[in-house]
Amino acid sequence: MRRYLVRRLLLLVPVLLGVSIIIFMVLHLAPGDPAEIMLGSQATHADLARLRADLGLTEPLYVQYVRWLGLVVRGDLGRSIWMKRPVLAEVLGRFQATLVLTGAALLLSTVGGVALGVASATRPNSLLDRLSAVASLFGASMPVFWLGIVLMVVFALWLGWLPASGMFSPYGGGDLGDLLVHLVLPAVTLAAASVTIIARLTRSTMLETLGQDYIRTARAKGVVERAVVLRHGLKNALIPIVTVVGVQAGYLLGGAVLTETVFAWPGVGTLMVQGILARDFPLVQGCVLVVALSFVLINLAVDLLYAWLDPRIRYE
Repeated sequence: MRRYLVRRLLLLVPVLLGVSIIIFMVLHLAPGDPAEIMLGSQATHADLARLRADLGLTEPLYVQYVRWLGLVVRGDLGRSIWMKRPVLAEVLGRFQATLVLTGAALLLSTVGGVALGVASATRPNSLLDRLSAVASLFGASMPVFWLGIVLMVVFALWLGWLPASGMFSPYGGGDLGDLLVHLVLPAVTLAAASVTIIARLTRSTMLETLGQDYIRTARAKGVVERAVVLRHGLKNALIPIVTVVGVQAGYLLGGAVLTETVFAWPGVGTLMVQGILARDFPLVQGCVLVVALSFVLINLAVDLLYAWLDPRIRYE
């Protein structure tokens, strides 16, 4: 296990290196000049040239990349062009809000998806199963930004039950209850697609598992149906479910960009959008690297979880 873990950690280096090269080239080759955005349309050519030189944007791309990569290796993601502050501190400060939103969405999608999938598998072709299939179709096909706006209009504007945006109330609040109230709409929006995917996979996996010989044997011995479904069925169907939950965790982390933008949630996604609009290269590169690192660490955790769920799995 230790050798496998060390090998997987070493493989993070080429993955993150590839991500850094792609995002660096995409940002620097995209239209837009940070100097023009900072100085405005009235700036002279001399002022623009002076600011580009101060920012190091006049050097060849490979020189800029090597200089930035040298900072990253030392644990420094550079300095934000727009905010004039260290990128690492800004990203880590916003990443906490993103983790709260992603964790809540992952909890909703996992619990709701597994429960709905198990219920559908134990009652195939029932009304619940058919309604689950229809809901899965709608949930997987609805864009996140559209669903977020609909929920905002219904529950915040029309009914007035929940706040429309933000992480805390601007007037008072700031406690856990205030956070949970603001978390409902963005978490439900972000989890909508994932809960349908987890539910359909859980249903198909459970149907296959419940048809195995050991399930029939347990029922023949008089084991209670709930114990058959949960202890024998769900436990042996967890490997593919854990796999898709791990994939959805990465999807939720990346998909939080749209949700945070719609609900003005102060996370990495909102920070990334602001950095893109300001052509703040170091800031966007730092956000993408942190998200990419989180994604590969989630995949590693899922692989290690396999051995705990199934003792027959051994890593060398």
